[in-house]
Amino acid sequence: MVETETVIVGAGPAGLSVATCLARAGRSFELVEKAATVGSAWRSHYDRLHLHTDKAHSALPFLGFPRATGKYPSRAEVVAYLERYAATLAPHLGETVTSAHRTDRWEVTTSRTTYRATNLVIATGYTQVPEVPAIPGRDTFRGEVLHSSAYRNGSAYRGKRVLVVGFGNSGGEIAIDLVEHGALPTLAVRSPVNVIKRDTAGLPVLALAGLLAWLPPRIADAVSWPLLRITVGDITKLGLRKLPYGVMQQVVRTKRVPLIDIGTLALIRAGKIEVRPGVARMDGDEVELADGTRAPYDAVVLATGYRPGVAQFLTAPGTLDDHGIPTTSGTRTALPGLYYCGFYVSPYGMLRAIHGEARAISRDIARGELTA
Repeated sequence: MVETETVIVGAGPAGLSVATCLARAGRSFELVEKAATVGSAWRSHYDRLHLHTDKAHSALPFLGFPRATGKYPSRAEVVAYLERYAATLAPHLGETVTSAHRTDRWEVTTSRTTYRATNLVIATGYTQVPEVPAIPGRDTFRGEVLHSSAYRNGSAYRGKRVLVVGFGNSGGEIAIDLVEHGALPTLAVRSPVNVIKRDTAGLPVLALAGLLAWLPPRIADAVSWPLLRITVGDITKLGLRKLPYGVMQQVVRTKRVPLIDIGTLALIRAGKIEVRPGVARMDGDEVELADGTRAPYDAVVLATGYRPGVAQFLTAPGTLDDHGIPTTSGTRTALPGLYYCGFYVSPYGMLRAIHGEARAISRDIARGELTA
């Protein structure tokens, strides 16, 4: 049994940020991570991945990105940054949390020991469990089917027809990567979407979004609409359907950011990426789409997102919604000493939001207002 003031679960950007802030405040904590390394989610994503927020607005508390880092840090640069960030924190790596519940204090059982703590910070992130849709006929499909979590790069798909299911940021960037590797990608887009450009007149669009975040979502969307119309154009001409509300309202309503375009639309316009409706079923070498058309594909990449998976180990009634997503992030929950960090889907960037959340959580804990 290990006694401590705070247990932090997850050594990604959120967990590392909270640990750093608590260390600066002189508070005791234990940082537990199931993977053998810090930043495991970043290590496992596809090779081409870059931050969609610029490094000036993406640094974690007390440490900026190195000067040599690109404006939009690559996957490898983010991993190196997280390793440097964690250098003094001594996280418990390769230690899986099997259960966490509250008695008089929080009891967190892992694959190695049990911790008792006044506070528990869940910082495991959204990308714990891949969302894999049940597609009729999948067991008959003779091509490869993989979730985006298993996709690394398009080198194995040169000259092949690949269907990418989903129009989020992973789907959009994987489609670009496939083009760059000589594949023939199609994007299957089931629902209406919003699209924003990553840069506008040389300025990061998410930095501009941060300025609008203080406005009511409907007003922020009205203010930004003329700029989006100029920079993005009419996406319906590309075979896409537009959401009936804007970007800020989308984040609030769906807890999802729109596609942040880094070249996907240009490749669609150039005919290098095809846009088709959602998938209805698979059959042999073919995929049937929602409009009844069928086409052969060599592989299908499911860029269909993730879910947090917190409920697999945490007993915390009233703090998760019906989809298992925390209802608060960066503030106290209804349960004494329980915090979530890194679960707020921010219109101005997740790392920027994590920075603020970690500082707020550590300040609250440092005040010592919560007692066992």
